Amino acid sequence: MEYRPLGRTGLKISKLSLGGSALGRAVTPADEAEAVRTVHLALDLGINLIDTSPLYGTTRAETVLGMGLRGLRRDRYILATKVGRYGLRDFNFSAERVTRSFDESCARLGVDTIDLLHCHDIEFGDLNQIVEETLPALVKLRQAGKIRFIGITGLPLKIFPAILDRVPAGTVDVILSYCHYNLNDDTLTGIIPRLKAAGVGIIHAAPTGLGMLTEAGPPDWHFAPQRIKDGCKVAVDYCRARGVDIVKMCVQFSTANPDITTTLIGTNQSEEIRRDVAYADAPIDPKLLAEVRATLRPISNHNFSSGGLPENQDAVIA
Repeated sequence: MEYRPLGRTGLKISKLSLGGSALGRAVTPADEAEAVRTVHLALDLGINLIDTSPLYGTTRAETVLGMGLRGLRRDRYILATKVGRYGLRDFNFSAERVTRSFDESCARLGVDTIDLLHCHDIEFGDLNQIVEETLPALVKLRQAGKIRFIGITGLPLKIFPAILDRVPAGTVDVILSYCHYNLNDDTLTGIIPRLKAAGVGIIHAAPTGLGMLTEAGPPDWHFAPQRIKDGCKVAVDYCRARGVDIVKMCVQFSTANPDITTTLIGTNQSEEIRRDVAYADAPIDPKLLAEVRATLRPISNHNFSSGGLPENQDAVIA
């Protein structure tokens, strides 16, 4: 496993990390046992960052992850969770709520400190409040030694420089972007120089575009318009015809960029995390990569919105 620096935090993070959203779907004892095996195997295979949120499974993911972390040495893993989003339409970025959310997450996870605490999906909030109230509350937690680093997450890329341009240097340590460094959309590269100049670490999530670049296809709730889903299916079909798992190409592509510290892959299945680690470690086929990306050219860098305040949205590329 390759490890990369996370901005100026001093942390070295595995290039593939475990995203905890799927842990929220562990609802039976058998599911929970398999999810715990997945967490342990991920660590055994060299993954050292696990990311979760109270949103995932309406706190279930944090509870199940806490089961997996029980009894493990605290220095075996780097733990990230989030504040501010608690349900599909349940957002609260007030200082009081995010501080209380931190305490609640620690109780579910069975820890006293969090390595990386993110403001979750900030495009749904007033960025003035994020700058003036939410981030100062997290800075207080950092100063108290309760968290080590602060992050912000969201889908629109414009929100990241919008925040960084308004807060003192060093306030935000990390950004977490998703769906913007995939086979069909690599627009994250446009803000990487700005992030690197500020010493901000970069985490990418959802390398399959939230399921669009998989054999199963996107879930029913997926926000992308049908033309993007259909365009992704062309690439899926192209890979299938050549006996290639497109997920392998997605993982390889996202983890190949050294400027992106780590890519989060979400699963609660131990064999899937074993497979994905093997994919990340295997060299990519440049000829096949060029061919697959060519099939995606009609929708290349076309984007979509998951909601949020209109003023926080990227311009639509259609």
